[in-house]
Amino acid sequence: MSELQRTPLYQQSIELKGRMTAFAGWEMPVQFSGLTTEHQAVRNNAGIFDISHMGKFFSPDPNSINLLQQLVPSDLSKLQVGAAQYTVLLNEQAGVIDDIIVYLEAAGQITLIVNAATKDADLQWLRRYISDIQDLSADLALIAVQGPQAVNILQGFVEGSITHLPNFGHCRAQVYGTEAFIARTGYTGEDGCEVMLPPAAAVKLWQELVAAGVTPCGLGARDTLRLEAAMCLYGQELSSIINPLEAGLNWLVHLDKPNFIGRDVLVAAKEQGLQRKLVGLELEGRHIARHDYPIYHQGHEVGLVTSGTLSPTLGKPIALGYVPTALSKLGQELAIEIRGQQYPARVVKKPFYKRAK
Repeated sequence: MSELQRTPLYQQSIELKGRMTAFAGWEMPVQFSGLTTEHQAVRNNAGIFDISHMGKFFSPDPNSINLLQQLVPSDLSKLQVGAAQYTVLLNEQAGVIDDIIVYLEAAGQITLIVNAATKDADLQWLRRYISDIQDLSADLALIAVQGPQAVNILQGFVEGSITHLPNFGHCRAQVYGTEAFIARTGYTGEDGCEVMLPPAAAVKLWQELVAAGVTPCGLGARDTLRLEAAMCLYGQELSSIINPLEAGLNWLVHLDKPNFIGRDVLVAAKEQGLQRKLVGLELEGRHIARHDYPIYHQGHEVGLVTSGTLSPTLGKPIALGYVPTALSKLGQELAIEIRGQQYPARVVKKPFYKRAK
């Protein structure tokens, strides 16, 4: 078994008594003060996450945005400098290789943030089409500051305004005299920013944000937050055999864009109708569905849960899972097997939680 990697902020997690766990080849904090406390801090104030394990790529090629067009179903020609696009890399069968964020910088240059577990495979795939993609993952730390007060608090540590940034907007600014990449993005369903900067500056920023009252948060709260917002997790809601239409990511798929990998498969799927769909599920009582628990309809197994939790915000069990399209309508009554017993569940609207604007 290979040794787990550690982020530049590992020591900060240890000093804050973070409970560490293995995740995608990294030793990461799963929680600090407790999942519910951390979750509510992000929903009501501000929380901070070490997400330095994620892959960070850059291409200086001014044509890179055009080269990337053939690898994703989203039309990147409409992307403006200073804006970003959440999208997916597709294989020839229109399965998802990874979900990524594409940031367009000056002169057509791009920054990409990818998942830690798929970083090496993503890099290999991308370099088949964009030869000069640079892997900056080991050179930079990445911090997420999330919550309704996150941007205002972070502003106090940044030279120049970031409060003007729109959702999915980004800029480069000075933090402690060091250049930082700051994007108004996140994976929690709340407002906030993700800050990419050299390790020494990241350690100082982390320490001072915690000193300013921002709650340190681990992977546990990150998962419950994203699940309430019905955001997909690669390896659970997304995989190389699931296409973005099945995952409910229709808004990423622009079939009027010609010549992208997997397009013909997606066109055929849309014409013939999808066999399965990702749905939101709500369970009765306090019974929690987990990844790979079977979903039943009238005594027959019809699908699998991809993610589930007891929602700290809603106070009820929620889950995501794939079911046949015929059973995906809102209000559909189903059952989920938990430890050998079936419990009632019904299909509900996604997301489970949406922040007030």
